Amino acid sequence: MTDTASAVREFKMPDVGEGLTEAEILKWYVAPGDTVTDGQVVCEVETAKAAVELPIPFDGTVTELRFAEGATVDVGQVIITVGPAGGAVPAPEAAPAKPETAPAAPEEPEAPKGRQPVLVGYGVSESSTKRRARKPVPGQGDEPPAGTYYAAAVQGELNGHAPAPQAPASQAPAPAPAAPAAPQVAAPTGARPLAKPPVRKLAKDLGVDLATITPTGPDGIITREDVHAAVAAPAPAPAVAPAPAAPAPAAAPVAAGDARETRIPVKGVRKATAQAMVGSAFTAPHVTEFVTVDVTRTMKLVEELKQDRAFEGLRVNPLLLISKALLLAIRRNPDVNAAWDEPNQEIVQKHYVNLGIAAATPRGLIVPNIKDAHAKTLPELAASLGELVTTAREGKTSPGAMQGGTVTITNIGVFGIDTGTPILNPGESAILAVGAIKLQPWVHKGKVKPRQVTTLALSFDHRLVDGELGSKVLGDVAAILEQPKRLMTWA
Repeated sequence: MTDTASAVREFKMPDVGEGLTEAEILKWYVAPGDTVTDGQVVCEVETAKAAVELPIPFDGTVTELRFAEGATVDVGQVIITVGPAGGAVPAPEAAPAKPETAPAAPEEPEAPKGRQPVLVGYGVSESSTKRRARKPVPGQGDEPPAGTYYAAAVQGELNGHAPAPQAPASQAPAPAPAAPAAPQVAAPTGARPLAKPPVRKLAKDLGVDLATITPTGPDGIITREDVHAAVAAPAPAPAVAPAPAAPAPAAAPVAAGDARETRIPVKGVRKATAQAMVGSAFTAPHVTEFVTVDVTRTMKLVEELKQDRAFEGLRVNPLLLISKALLLAIRRNPDVNAAWDEPNQEIVQKHYVNLGIAAATPRGLIVPNIKDAHAKTLPELAASLGELVTTAREGKTSPGAMQGGTVTITNIGVFGIDTGTPILNPGESAILAVGAIKLQPWVHKGKVKPRQVTTLALSFDHRLVDGELGSKVLGDVAAILEQPKRLMTWA
């Protein structure tokens, strides 16, 4: 949609999810003076659910960016203004100083219609989107460490391997009048140190200049460790130290580089997770049961399936068989797959399974789910798990992928942990925690032998699931993993 009027048009922060109220601006892709077209992505924002790219719904010339990168903006606030194509960009002194809340422009334009925000990796066609090139994520190994197994917790693979951030074309306009220099001039490529947005935020909070840090990450990326190392390093002595008026009393002042505390604002995914976990823990009465099981035969089956032509090109790991075991246990005990409807005081039984996989990412914990996992064959389930992990690793999980889950698996074993008491994902009836798979002495056929053993923990909502039902579900999962041939005989 092209605006032929001379008035400046405003683009407001849309609700990019289901009832979200705010989002953080991660990156601007345009600067004042740039020409934009209908559907062009102008910025990337982080909501409480995922990272989302926003396309602008009209043509024109960018006149102002109302917020800087890292700012949290309420839904409905103006984030960018656009004048007619080819129009002159107002000089900074011609524009009145604006508070960060960005009051409305004198003329309120008609709200854009027929456009929705584009999720990362989806939506607007390549021909209509002008994007800055991003560096590809370096490839990661496919196999898990010995004695453990691969799962959707991808934090270890993500650290230090995120795409290198691009230097933004512009920051927010200066609040005070400045010399009449062209506002659209951007910093030259390479002038800004490479660091991920969370690292930039950390450096800002600690008062560290990124330009003074020697990067140790891949491709010259500054990591969190680099920032903390800079904070821990002794502060350089000033060139000229003014004489103090009086000697310091008793305790010496703490230098800036010796800070004992760091305060990190809680927002985005971490804020949403905290609110959800508190609500779940104090709403649903949790019960957790445990079982330790010999999974040696399951591990052997994993190795055999890796050689099967039906799984060629797919990732095969213990999580695949654990997921299938839980789906089969739910089929045998369908009452466990339900939800509690508090307003209507009803139990809602689900005749489908949207299987959630908890994933730890740099932005925080997310739980995307595989839709209708109960209807998938083992190769189809393997493909869905692989896609889910890849999408989470690249930070492209959409808000829709995290909605509507019924039960969840969380793999704490990838961190070498034996077991835990997981908290339910809000709205779900059960969550299965899988511990590390380790060689342990085990009585097998009357003799003590080294066997692959793990501990399973099932937490469930005691309003929906009583002890007998929860025990049956956990017992069935354990029995399948001990004798995986039951995947066929019980199906």
